[in-house]
Amino acid sequence: MTITLSPDGPLDAGKTLARYHLWGEDPATPMGAGTVGRVHRAANELYGYEVRWRGGPDDAVLEIDLPGVRDPRVLAAVRREVEQLFGLAADLPRFYAMAKEDRALRGLVEPLYGLRPSLSPTPLEMLVGSICAQQVNLTFAFATRARLVRRYGIPLSVNGWTVHAFPDAATLARARVADLRRLQFSERKAEYVVGLARAVADGALDLEALVACANDDVIERLTTLRGLGRWSAEWYLARCLGRGDVCPAGDLAVRKAFEHFYNRGRELSDAAIRRRARRWGPSQSLAVHYLLSGLRLTKAVGGGT
Repeated sequence: MTITLSPDGPLDAGKTLARYHLWGEDPATPMGAGTVGRVHRAANELYGYEVRWRGGPDDAVLEIDLPGVRDPRVLAAVRREVEQLFGLAADLPRFYAMAKEDRALRGLVEPLYGLRPSLSPTPLEMLVGSICAQQVNLTFAFATRARLVRRYGIPLSVNGWTVHAFPDAATLARARVADLRRLQFSERKAEYVVGLARAVADGALDLEALVACANDDVIERLTTLRGLGRWSAEWYLARCLGRGDVCPAGDLAVRKAFEHFYNRGRELSDAAIRRRARRWGPSQSLAVHYLLSGLRLTKAVGGGT
């Protein structure tokens, strides 16, 4: 079965999915030339699929190929997952209108035109990724995450290439800390991953219920778990639930981006960053996404920070 999607507004699929290869391979989201693979989990069944894209930012078309799938519930769920992956809910035209009034953002619209915030397809995936990324560089974080996916995820063949299903909570809940240590997790992070998985598997943490919770309630619930602080909770709000009114001011890269674009490289406090971000209202997380990508552009051309 093939599903065709035409985004409402510009989409540069390559830029949007760059995070899945910039710092290393993601076996749960492998990319090729104009294509990406994923595995959707529905109850105890796994469905591998491939997304191909064509056209430029203003006429982009996505084609989702689900070999042998006819169940309308699975098709609808995969469609929602792809919309999440490509950030199709983001209102780019409104954001671009707002960005024209901002001295830094206005200069990022043209080079990043069509960039959307790729949201994590599954909540557990997002939280495990956050634990992996704590206090290490992203290349190392991606490497440890990839080892975890290959060790505990189930591989499927999708149109001739291998895509791993991200391991479910029950599987990770049974993992031994010693085994995660062999994958180069620190002992503490290994404990965090297993503890998180157990909380999800036994129902102590209902990730589905968080969708309907206010931001402060989401932060409160997530930060009761070992290994999940405000930094992880705010990124979860922005990059999993797609909340626009969030700025993870405590993130080092976010701080560097604000200091580079708004304070000539001088230090800014978290409070100062949040004050500036509040001017963007419901476009805060999208503005942060553009600032981070813009900072990478300046480094690529030797601008630095």
